[in-house]
Amino acid sequence: MAATAVRYLRSVGAATTAAPETPHRALPRPDLRAVRDDERLPIAPAEFRRVLGHFASGVTVVTARDTDGPTGFACQSFASLSLDPPLVTFMVARTSTTWPRIARAGVFCVNVLGADQGALCRGFAVSGADKFAGVAYGEAPATGSPLLDSVPAWIDCRIHAVHTGGDHLIVVGRVEALGAEEEGEPLLFHRGVFGRFSG
Repeated sequence: MAATAVRYLRSVGAATTAAPETPHRALPRPDLRAVRDDERLPIAPAEFRRVLGHFASGVTVVTARDTDGPTGFACQSFASLSLDPPLVTFMVARTSTTWPRIARAGVFCVNVLGADQGALCRGFAVSGADKFAGVAYGEAPATGSPLLDSVPAWIDCRIHAVHTGGDHLIVVGRVEALGAEEEGEPLLFHRGVFGRFSG
């Protein structure tokens, strides 16, 4: 619910209302180290990324609309969470400049990308750009969040809960509406590159 997101924003000292002229800044990076400064990290970050990169994932664009207009970001860390009630989840970096806008909106739409939408994904992965320039979209039926044209599936949600997870936040959404095309292959991400099923 929107109230959950507002409580979260207040707990970290972020504004819960937006002025049009106010730039959206990332939340401060918290001190999350589990080892002392004089201890070696148990796993090198580069090795962590390399090994976890072997796990292939789908690709989505999470969108919302706040008082400044549409916003969104490319997201691999999306998953279904619960059937009853219908819940989904995604993870977002605490340093994200898009997340505070989605939190203020209190709602979001997960746009599942198709195999030919790699360029669309790259556009939403860039920080600071006008990500919606030249992008066709409508409104998701329950929340009014941007629903990108030609995506093979979409999930329209309200923010249900936000949890901390190291240097990321774990966002849980309650599904209000969803839909999918019968045909179409998903866009996959594996070891740093886009791909598709081959059979």
